[in-house]
Amino acid sequence: MSSVRDRSVPAGPASSRAHRFRRLAATGVLASLAAVVATTLAAALVGEFGVDLEVSDGAESIPLSGIAVVTGFFSLVGVALAAALLRWSAHPAERFVWTTVSLTAISLVPPVLLGADPAATVALVALHLVAAAVVIPSLAGRLTALRG
Repeated sequence: MSSVRDRSVPAGPASSRAHRFRRLAATGVLASLAAVVATTLAAALVGEFGVDLEVSDGAESIPLSGIAVVTGFFSLVGVALAAALLRWSAHPAERFVWTTVSLTAISLVPPVLLGADPAATVALVALHLVAAAVVIPSLAGRLTALRG
């Protein structure tokens, strides 16, 4: 009787690490796309209510494409931060939440200081919070599951 043996090599630490990073990256890219869509739609909605996202008197309004690009860029920076913490931290989810909440709080300062009208200031602060509300829980949850 002939037996068939599985000759595949079991997943070692390197392939396991790569798999975790791929899962984190996939979650991060999806969360980043969701944040881009959410902030762009929110900015469009704010514009429909007559709020001009002009950061100072006489300046040009922030275009929707600008909102999308900046949201996407900083969301991907968050993904890179999550990956670094997954690699080098014993408690990546907790460190990620503390770091990103702190960075979000810091990001709320410029809209307040730029001298925009109150409606634009509130809208810009809200857009920062919308992006954070999408990205931070998604990545923190994935970090928790990967470390679990």
